[in-house]
Amino acid sequence: MTVSKTRTINGKEFLTAAESDPDKLGWMKGFPPLKDKTLGVKDGSFLSFPAIRYSASHVQQFLPVVEVSRQLKAPSPLPYDLDDNIDGLTFYPGHPQSKTNVTLTWEESLAANYTDGILILHRGTVVYERYLGALTEYGKHMAMSVSKSFTGVLASILAAEGSLQPERMVADYVPELEDSAFGDATVRQVMDMTTALKYSENYADKSAEVWSYSAAGNPIVTAKSDDGPVGYLNALKEIEKQGEHGEAFSYKTPNADVLGWIVSRVSGKSVANLLSERIWSRIGMEQDGYYQVDALGTPFAGGGLSAGLRDMARFGELVRNQGNWHGEQLFPAAAIEEIMRGGSQTAFAKSTHSELPGWSYKNLWWILENPHGAFAARGVYGQTIYIDPTAEMVLVRFASYPIAANAANDPTSLPAYAAVAEYLIDQK
Repeated sequence: MTVSKTRTINGKEFLTAAESDPDKLGWMKGFPPLKDKTLGVKDGSFLSFPAIRYSASHVQQFLPVVEVSRQLKAPSPLPYDLDDNIDGLTFYPGHPQSKTNVTLTWEESLAANYTDGILILHRGTVVYERYLGALTEYGKHMAMSVSKSFTGVLASILAAEGSLQPERMVADYVPELEDSAFGDATVRQVMDMTTALKYSENYADKSAEVWSYSAAGNPIVTAKSDDGPVGYLNALKEIEKQGEHGEAFSYKTPNADVLGWIVSRVSGKSVANLLSERIWSRIGMEQDGYYQVDALGTPFAGGGLSAGLRDMARFGELVRNQGNWHGEQLFPAAAIEEIMRGGSQTAFAKSTHSELPGWSYKNLWWILENPHGAFAARGVYGQTIYIDPTAEMVLVRFASYPIAANAANDPTSLPAYAAVAEYLIDQK
C-alpha cells in the first residue's frame, strides 16, 4: 500500500502531517544550520508552511518576547487518569450543514489537523495528552489569537470588579485613539468585536490590511524600514471607520489590541504583567509564558502569547470553574458568567462566518450556543481552548495547519470535540 506524501486542502497540495514533521525536515539543526534549513523573520519564511511546524514551537528563537512570570511558587499538580478509549472514538467530519457519511477516528483527526499538542481535562483530571511535531511537554507553542481570549478575561475581571466600565467610550481610556475609527466606539463594542473598521483579516489576501498592521508590530526596525507606523498603538491610530459601530460582528485583531491598551491604562500594568499577577502566578503554572512584543516593547495582546500545553489547560480549567482554583475564588465569577451568557446571535449572523450558524461572540470568546453551553478561544492554524461546561471538559490544542483560517480545519475539529464531550458525559 502506497502512503500519500501530500494532501489536497482548498485545492492546493500540502505535505501530510507525517511528511511535514519538523524533525524529519531538519529545520534549524546544526551549528549553524544548513542554509536551506535556516528560517528567518526578515523574509517571513519562519511562518510559512511547512516551516511553521517548527517555528510555532520556537517563537523565542526568532522574535523578542516579554515573560508572563509564574514567579517562584511550586507547580500545581494535574491529576492523571489517561483514557485509551478516546483514540478510537469516531465522528462524522464536516460542518453541521455539510457532514459526510465517512467517519474519522479521534486518533486520525490528530494528523488531519496537523496537531502539535493536545490535552483533555475531565473534571480537572488529565484524560488525554499527546505531543507531536516539534512540541514537547517542556516546550511552548504560539497560541495565536487564543491570546485574545486571555485579554478578554482580564478585561472581564476588571469590569466585574468595577474599575472598567464597558459602556464608556474607548477614547475615555485611550485618548490617542480619539481621531481613529475607535474614537466613537464603546469598550463594549470593542470587547464584542462589533466595531466598524476598514480592515481586512483575510490572510490569503496579500493586500489585506492585516499585513500592514503586522508590519507595524514588527519588533525589528531598521533605517531601511518602510515609512509606515511603528508599534501597534501607532497603527491603531490610522485605522479608519467603515460603517456603523454595534451593528454586526466582524472579527478583527485590532479590537483585541485596543482592549489590551484599555486594560493596561485601567490597571497601570502591561497585559503580560497583569496576566502574571492575576492568574499565571496564582494557579501553579509549570512554566513562564511569554508575549511577542513590538518595537516599543508592547505585548501583542491580539495574538502574541506562547505557553506550555498543560499551563493552557490550567487556564481553561480556571475559566471553566469561573475563577475558582482549588477552592479559592481568584476573581469574581461574574467575569466568566457574562462570557458564558453569549453575545448577539443577530450581530454574528451578519458576519462572514456562515459556516458557524447560530454562534455568537462575547468578550473576545467564541460562543457555540449549543445545548452544552460550549465556548472557545480560537487562533489561526488550529489553536484552541475548548470548554464544554456540561461535559466538565477542557480541551486544549496546539497545531500548525497549512492554512491559517480555522474554517479549513473546523470540519475535522469541532465534531471531534463534540464526540469526546459526549463520551465523557457518560463516564463516572
